[in-house]
Amino acid sequence: MVSFSPMHIWASMGLLSKVIASILVLMATMSLAVVVERQIAILRGARETRSFLRALLPLLEASRFDEMISLSDKHKASHFARIVSAVAGKLAHDNGKNVDVVELARREAERQKEAVGGDLRRGMGVLASVGSVAPFVGLLGTVVGIITAFQGIAATGSGGLGAVSAGIAEALVETALGLMVAIPAVLFFNQLNNKMNSVEAELARRTGELLDEVENSHGQRNSGELERAA
Repeated sequence: MVSFSPMHIWASMGLLSKVIASILVLMATMSLAVVVERQIAILRGARETRSFLRALLPLLEASRFDEMISLSDKHKASHFARIVSAVAGKLAHDNGKNVDVVELARREAERQKEAVGGDLRRGMGVLASVGSVAPFVGLLGTVVGIITAFQGIAATGSGGLGAVSAGIAEALVETALGLMVAIPAVLFFNQLNNKMNSVEAELARRTGELLDEVENSHGQRNSGELERAA
């Protein structure tokens, strides 16, 4: 009786098929690591930002830029804290008198915002690559399995189930494994991408409000103040 248990199929696989299956397992492991790490980073960043904002507002209203830098250093997980630190660094040496420093702070905020966006999306290329490549790796395993099935026919001189079952099972397992790796990678890529878009939009809004407060404190114009977030 032919057994189709995973262990039996693995034992009956050829070396190339085992290599392909191992590559797919490695790709799945990499995807899982990226998903877990990015989810934790996003959640931790949101929590740190809420705590950071509560402590930031009194310092911002009093234009205590040196203390804002120190506060930002204590909330390194907050993406917004990195931008505040960069802006406060430009303003700390100005004493609120030089209008030109506001433009310098704005440019520095834009540079930091781009850097934060790049850091936020770290590892997303892995998910995109796995989602697009894994089905083709599985397809390669399918081709190898079909070749094995034909070799079984050639070896036995017949086309019965016993001659082709091992190769066909091997081919189907590789196909299924490729899809099982690719589908979650694509789903998690889209889910994380949506979260990151929301984080970046929130970051852009808060950065704009921060710069409005800075311009207001330098007497350029009156504008809205940074929203309080608890």
